[in-house]
Amino acid sequence: MDKILIFAGTTEGRELAGYLCTGTVDKDVEIHVCTATEYGGQLISSNVVSDADKEAAPGMKVHTGRLTTGQMEDLMKEEQITLVIDATHPYAVAVSENIQNACKQCGTEYLRLLRGNSNIRENKDITVVSSIDEAVEFLKNTEGNVLVTTGSKELAKYTAIPDYQNRIFARVLSTPEVAAACAKLGFQGKNLICMQGPFSEELNIAMLKQIKASYLVTKDSGKSGGFEEKITAARRAGAQVILIGRPVEETGYSMGEILELLNRRFGILNQKEKKEQRLVSLIGIGMGTPENMTREAFGACVEADVLIGAKRILDTVAELGKPVFAAYRDNEIKDFVEQHPEYKKIAVLLSGDIGFYSGAKKMLDIFEDFRTEVYSGISSVVYFCGKLHTAWEDVHLISLHGREANAIAAVKRYKKVFALIGQQDGVNQLCRNLCSYGFPDVMVYAGENLSYSNERILSGTAKSMAQESFEKLSVVLIENQDASMVVTHGIEDEAFLRDKVPMTKSEVRSISLSKLRLKEDSVIYDVGAGTGSVSVEMALQSYNGFVYAIEKKKEAVNLIGENRKKFAVPNLKVIEGLAPEALEDLPAPTHAFIGGSSGNLKQIMELILAKNPAARIVINAIALETVAEALHCLKELPVKETDIAAVSVGKSKEVGHYHMMMGQNPVYIISCTGNH
Repeated sequence: MDKILIFAGTTEGRELAGYLCTGTVDKDVEIHVCTATEYGGQLISSNVVSDADKEAAPGMKVHTGRLTTGQMEDLMKEEQITLVIDATHPYAVAVSENIQNACKQCGTEYLRLLRGNSNIRENKDITVVSSIDEAVEFLKNTEGNVLVTTGSKELAKYTAIPDYQNRIFARVLSTPEVAAACAKLGFQGKNLICMQGPFSEELNIAMLKQIKASYLVTKDSGKSGGFEEKITAARRAGAQVILIGRPVEETGYSMGEILELLNRRFGILNQKEKKEQRLVSLIGIGMGTPENMTREAFGACVEADVLIGAKRILDTVAELGKPVFAAYRDNEIKDFVEQHPEYKKIAVLLSGDIGFYSGAKKMLDIFEDFRTEVYSGISSVVYFCGKLHTAWEDVHLISLHGREANAIAAVKRYKKVFALIGQQDGVNQLCRNLCSYGFPDVMVYAGENLSYSNERILSGTAKSMAQESFEKLSVVLIENQDASMVVTHGIEDEAFLRDKVPMTKSEVRSISLSKLRLKEDSVIYDVGAGTGSVSVEMALQSYNGFVYAIEKKKEAVNLIGENRKKFAVPNLKVIEGLAPEALEDLPAPTHAFIGGSSGNLKQIMELILAKNPAARIVINAIALETVAEALHCLKELPVKETDIAAVSVGKSKEVGHYHMMMGQNPVYIISCTGNH
């Protein structure tokens, strides 16, 4: 039988013990756990091994009490230990040396479990010292209260600081023995804080402010030891950090590496089985306050072994005292989960509802090998519309948080538009755009810090709201009573600003657009755009797409810009230059309209088809030379569904009391699709 001995003086040690106790069921492996104190043994028994696990792993033995090297050797020989895992604190250098020496004497394999280093460097907020002795010497020359979080073992050294009984506040473990030892040194009453960590940032801040601390003394205890929370809390409370650097650079293995090694050696769980036996819960927490969470979502957080999410989201459930990992990027979350198989129930917390512009969709993909559960939350649109006493069933939903969306087109088409905002001054910029494109009088309702005590909801016209200031994470509801969903091609020629620039007439424009077969999210080139009449109509139809109007003449470029603003099509971008060179840096098109090629038709078509071999192309030609060039291209290039239509249009003109028909130049409309 293999026997594993864990020196479990840290959170990681307790987690490892719990993982192995449940993972070695029905395996020929026995687990022994050593803790320096009786209190540590109680933590192993009560927190790591549940009642159900005790029945499942009755072979686990817990040994309490500090051991000399000789006593360690005796224990290893008596229990016939085959593998030792040193999970003691990184500052317990002497203990680790004793464990290593005992293993050498017994010929027992030794593995060191490393706690991640924070890589914090000295700066104006942090003074790095090499030892407690150096920290004490530094503090002798200072004034103000000090919160000491380095434990009780070396607390006697702080008595060398003048007036230490009033200045020094010691935070230590909550055991009678520790409290009694501290009292003998003169630390008692309000200067002695007995609590089990790690502590949240909020609790650290509260303690620092309560004692009016000017300094915080701490060791680099890593993420699991609550180090980051202490550093952040000190900065927020205005306290200088005295950081005792780690005494030595260690070699060893991370928790994930240790577990992988044990899994391979003892067959505790293979990778697939491990994933299938772990549960990842994707939880929508609502707006942000605990009161805003559903009971089901909160219950899933209570049941979880670890909580993962953005820091502001984790603050919502800080009261639960669970292990946390602050992250929001998919790859970071996936790596953490795979590197910490000791966590069986993982809760990934997401703001709002997991079905409304949430990262849950991608999370389900990356955790497809795990068991997954989904818990819906209250979305911002539901909450905000409730606050406004308005229904949301007829609201058009868009997001401007980390993505592009044509908000102007949405406001033109829908009477109610809800948008998530995710950038600084995003509300103001949206209101300025509404004004710029002819919607200064639409009503805008903006909300920030929804559900929090500093929640703020303002309303007004786009023009008035453009002057207000809003938080980065805000939402808006825009009401446009004059909205119209009617979109047809064939805008009257007189509606466009034209000057002396050539323009594709409305009837030819209508036929050409029908040949293009546009979709609402198409990406389109308009080569030789002229006044931009075709560009504008394409942008109106493909309101969730993008149109690039390529034009070489400066006068025409200016006109396209003016028509862009007149018809409120921000998804139209003007590119000044000659094709095909002007097309090279543009995104691949789904469609292309070529109204003018300057003799470069073949090169233009080649470039379009190289970017997208399935692109749909429509060409307008008046000169017979252009028709001949187009025919040559249809034969030479990889295209299909070719079609040529000759269009002759006569338009009426009033002459006195009569209407005379005036013929326009015949136009050849040539269309094809890339033969991908």
